[in-house]
Amino acid sequence: MTRLVLACVTLLCACLLVRAQTSTVKVWPDGPPGAKADPSYREETLMDQGKPRVARVTDPVLLVYLPAPEKANGAAVVICPGGGYIRLAIDHEGYDIAVWLNEMGVAGIILKYRLPSDAIMENKSVGPLQDAQEAIRIVRRRAREWNIEPNRIGIMGFSAGGHLASTASTHFDDQVYKPADATSARPDFSILLYPVISMQPPNVHKGSRNNLLGQNPSLELIDSFSNELRVTTETPPTFLVHSEDDSGVPVGNSISYFQALQRNKVPAELHIYQKGGHGYGLAKGRGTESTWPEACRAWLKQLGMLEGSGSR
Repeated sequence: MTRLVLACVTLLCACLLVRAQTSTVKVWPDGPPGAKADPSYREETLMDQGKPRVARVTDPVLLVYLPAPEKANGAAVVICPGGGYIRLAIDHEGYDIAVWLNEMGVAGIILKYRLPSDAIMENKSVGPLQDAQEAIRIVRRRAREWNIEPNRIGIMGFSAGGHLASTASTHFDDQVYKPADATSARPDFSILLYPVISMQPPNVHKGSRNNLLGQNPSLELIDSFSNELRVTTETPPTFLVHSEDDSGVPVGNSISYFQALQRNKVPAELHIYQKGGHGYGLAKGRGTESTWPEACRAWLKQLGMLEGSGSR
């Protein structure tokens, strides 16, 4: 009986999430740039302790969650779930986050991005960045349709998704593909949760680096994707969250990025929690790390991203 009740609750939650989703948009309707054909390489959803994990993505999409019109304030966030550049933690770092953003009147747009693979990419190191850049451009192009202000579009990432979000925030002018028009790929703000930032010791997360750059990347490639080295005065304002006891991705990643933002006089806020570990998403019902969503809401309000809630 208990199992039946749990199954019903899980199904109900899934249905609610599906109803909240407004639309699905292909990132590359005509196929991704630099793609290689491999019929045996197909997207799959795996279950990890009862939680869905998406792998082997070949056709990236945006899962668009728009807030109720009476709540909408014109802000939007592209969400990059984590998973070590080998899978996507699509539930607690995707669906849950989109719903939380909607509660604030913010559009939550989950990017189901391609995971780096030599099997389907000519250059796997730029595949995820191509998807992130185009995702920002799509949201900006469709801003009027989705009741979004084109200068209130941010990006958010968790763990390796945090590396992608910080890459999109520091490499937005990199010509990694030929865009259809001159629409900017620069996010207006970034939210990074326990992010992978550096590809260098002592803070490197080797799994993410190996999956993105290969087993023996050149020093040039390592430097290029160590995003603490890529911060400039044009890097968007950033909100960072990390836990001191994170044994997966060292807290030094967030510290080094924050220090680089400081040096370049980019507005930034860093929250380091004593405990929490890694991969906690919204951290509901946990320790002090569970306070980050409210701190983030206050930061977004201070940044002017939540103005106009309920008036649109």
